[in-house]
Amino acid sequence: MAIKPIRFENDTLLLIDQRLLPNQEVWLSYKDAESVAEAIRSMVVRGAPAIGVTAAYGAAFGADAIYAGDFIEFFEEFSDVCDLLAATRPTAVNLCWALERMKACARAHADLPGSELKAALFAEAHAIAAEDEILNRAMGAHGQVLIPDGARILTHCNAGALATGGFGTALGVIRAAVEAGKSVSVIADETRPWLQGARLTAWELMQDGIPVTLICDNMAGYLMSKGEIDCVIVGADRIAANGDTANKIGTYSVAILAKEHDIPFYVAAPLSTIDRSLSDGSLIPIEERSPGEVTHCGGHPIAPAGVAVRNPAFDVTPARYISAIISERGVATADFQTSLAGLFSR
Repeated sequence: MAIKPIRFENDTLLLIDQRLLPNQEVWLSYKDAESVAEAIRSMVVRGAPAIGVTAAYGAAFGADAIYAGDFIEFFEEFSDVCDLLAATRPTAVNLCWALERMKACARAHADLPGSELKAALFAEAHAIAAEDEILNRAMGAHGQVLIPDGARILTHCNAGALATGGFGTALGVIRAAVEAGKSVSVIADETRPWLQGARLTAWELMQDGIPVTLICDNMAGYLMSKGEIDCVIVGADRIAANGDTANKIGTYSVAILAKEHDIPFYVAAPLSTIDRSLSDGSLIPIEERSPGEVTHCGGHPIAPAGVAVRNPAFDVTPARYISAIISERGVATADFQTSLAGLFSR
């Protein structure tokens, strides 16, 4: 049973602190927009769908703290709350998608008394959370068809239950393949600098009893050359209209290696991750994070003090390296410009 990293109990948002896994399982409590924003920014919660769900609850908390004379005044303050949350992680489009949905909910209930409007916003956040797991399971059903029995699957970063409202995107496809009776095994890249593969993907899969082998990020090419990887499946933080895909830094390198070795490279992501306002991946904003994430590991320095550092959190894989994009409405293949647009009309 996949873990649910986001819970709402007794008017409180509960998040598992993903910075401490796998050594400690600690749940943190939140009741206001500012602390939810900090939880997203500081990586207590991460993964594009999970960030979107969390931000929706943050917006609802922010709305609950507004006392305005009329809807116009309320919405101005509510928009400021949403802007605060939107600024936390610029690459993951699900964040803005969820906040725009919360704004639309507020506008749709503009005539309600304040208490009822606020209740409607919490109901919308609950709906976003519930729908996420449903969409992930639908994605898994579509994607597992692509996974052959006995497949050895490479994945990068963590696109599992921890990155979503439950079940997972890339790992959801793998879970669905197992539920379909297929015997598969997973090779997990460690995924520096946050080690989401080592800390989170390996932990999730071991919890579910799915065979997993951990490797360093620079070992994938060697295993591919030895015929030990049958396919690659990753998640996404933003997908442009042409299929160019932003995912955790290092994904681009894996995609090139897969292309060289004629290995299928799959992306699993909900339609909310597809940003049709961007024509191609060059327009996707790439978050740059603290140098300390590179120079330190587990709080311990591993590089000379004062060394210059680059720390882009994501890279963009061009669509030409992607075999298929798996969504809750089906599977898109090249030409992605056409096939992705077609998913929205189903």
